[in-house]
Amino acid sequence: MAQSRLAVVVTHPKLREQGTIVQETVKRLRSKGFDVQVIDNFEAPDFGGITQKVDPNTEIVVVLGGDGTILRATELTHCTDAPILGINLGHVGFLAEFESFQLDDAIDRITARDYMVEERLVAHVDVWLPGHDTPLVDWALNDITIERSDRGKMVELSIAVDGVEMSSFGCDGVIVSTPTGSTAYAFSAGGPIIWPDVEALLMVPLAAHALFARPIVIGSDSTLSFYISEDSSSDGWICCDGRRRRQLPKGTRIDVRQSSARLKLVSLSQVPFTTRLVTKFDLPVIGWREQAQIDHGHHQPSRQERDRDHHRNAEGVEHGTTLHGLVDYDDVQLD
Repeated sequence: MAQSRLAVVVTHPKLREQGTIVQETVKRLRSKGFDVQVIDNFEAPDFGGITQKVDPNTEIVVVLGGDGTILRATELTHCTDAPILGINLGHVGFLAEFESFQLDDAIDRITARDYMVEERLVAHVDVWLPGHDTPLVDWALNDITIERSDRGKMVELSIAVDGVEMSSFGCDGVIVSTPTGSTAYAFSAGGPIIWPDVEALLMVPLAAHALFARPIVIGSDSTLSFYISEDSSSDGWICCDGRRRRQLPKGTRIDVRQSSARLKLVSLSQVPFTTRLVTKFDLPVIGWREQAQIDHGHHQPSRQERDRDHHRNAEGVEHGTTLHGLVDYDDVQLD
């Protein structure tokens, strides 16, 4: 007797109330021979707490929703072998592999096991509270934020890399991001985009009151440390992936490094990350000058036309002929 295949469908409670796409997904998976479990409501655990996990026999976790729902699902799969397939029902859906209209194709590919598994770097955080000998431990796929607890004051932080202090300043906070999270909060705060296959961590200050407070990128073997000054105007808060949080008193040290665990995301295509970036962010590839010409009725040459004209111009220079916009000075009569 063939072993049953287990799929877990994770979605938002409101989507399950609406019913249609959730019911259709469950129906399609069951028709393909899967046992299906639906999870649509789980509370954010305490920072450093134990999170609910999927059954060890889970073959795949299908997430119906946006990036926020996918981040919730990672709590179910962290430190397990179950990969996540995101089907975007939200806005940008950067972590999602498929859009909702591609549901049938996605389930067919899942059934045939016609997919790849992409492993993403995860950040590990140790929080050393004053007077404690053991740290609180947590992790993040996207980012870890350390922020002020008093909205009217700054939190004073000192920052070190591999034990060497680099800077200290008052600020609203800092973001420590993985490559996966570099297109999220860190990007909005002015940080660079890091391709997912780069082994690195990114630190972005938030409204730092300092002349030199710029984003920095460190190697994955390094550790970023933050110390909340005893003289800080405000205590701090820490939050992992916008979910698991706790208040931090003055005198707390926070160490962030690469985790030994990886999170697994299903990839169903060979679409480069650059293409996903252009598509999801709707980047103006042609630039504003070219768009202005198009808007005013001017023809904008294609890349092939530009390459062809460049080749012709190169031949013209070689043979001494007159080029468009240029003059052969041998033919000019000077007074």
